Amino acid sequence: MQRLGKKIKPYLPDWFIAGILCMIGLAWLVPGIGADGQLIELKQVGKYGIMLLFFFYGLKLSPEKLLNDLKNWRMHITVQAITFLLFPVIVLLFYPFFVRSEYFNLWLAVFFLSVLPGTVSSSVVMVSIAKGNVPGAIFNAGISGMIGIVLTPLWMALFFAKANQQMNFGAIIIDLIIQILVPFIAGLLLHRFWGKWANHNRKYLTIFDKSVILLIVYRSFSNSFIDGIFQTIPNWTLLLLSGAVIALFFTVYKLSFAISRLLKFNREEQITVVFCGSKKSLVHGSVMAAVLFAGSSTGSLFLVPIMIFHAFQLFYISLVARKMGKEHR
Repeated sequence: MQRLGKKIKPYLPDWFIAGILCMIGLAWLVPGIGADGQLIELKQVGKYGIMLLFFFYGLKLSPEKLLNDLKNWRMHITVQAITFLLFPVIVLLFYPFFVRSEYFNLWLAVFFLSVLPGTVSSSVVMVSIAKGNVPGAIFNAGISGMIGIVLTPLWMALFFAKANQQMNFGAIIIDLIIQILVPFIAGLLLHRFWGKWANHNRKYLTIFDKSVILLIVYRSFSNSFIDGIFQTIPNWTLLLLSGAVIALFFTVYKLSFAISRLLKFNREEQITVVFCGSKKSLVHGSVMAAVLFAGSSTGSLFLVPIMIFHAFQLFYISLVARKMGKEHR
């Protein structure tokens, strides 16, 4: 129980949001740092940074706890169904309006957001603050990324031809397995030896995680500014894109509440379903964009919706979680 009068701080990593904006600004002012052929190539640094990032994720999780949390299978299926089915189905409703439009790539960028896995650390933190089912949040955060390795590329493969994108599905799956799944499993297996160290240094590992994402953001936007991609997109279009992304968040957020009540989950389970199901991972989005759109000058365009979504979901959910936590002392 929380003591009366004790304040619960919202999970708002302001420095990270500011860092993303700084990386975009740096890419605009000084594009090309760490380009292919230079002494230090950001492409290679990012690749190994991603592998370490997911190794540390696995290192912080207990395999025994994950297996034990399988018992609440109804809740887990609901969360993953919202993440990988409800989200994309909502966006697909607008497909007929964009399929022959010059804005099809913008629609596809929002669709890419909709098929991404859920967040990892922030979902667990938010559920904890709101007094939800924390073990369930940990399980869904871990399993969502593994499911996304297959489902996200499968969903995107349906529309790549229309977007003039080339996709070698087999090679992409292998890259995602090597960069995400293998390090993650290695971390899980080594949890018994280094798990305490990883959790003790969680703060520093989080800084490392976000630093890797900042590097990916810089590299993606650097390539796009060099190729002049954003010169063809009006400012009003970006504003409409922001509105659409926020509307998507609230639609899924409200539907998640309705679904969890319909299935008669208890309060703690409802919080976990809503907070885990309605969130999307910038970490996975950045990594998968780097793999799926490798060599494409439009790669950074697919990062824009997830960055908007990420910033807004952290802001809004942190306020809701704090309010729920105070009400359930």
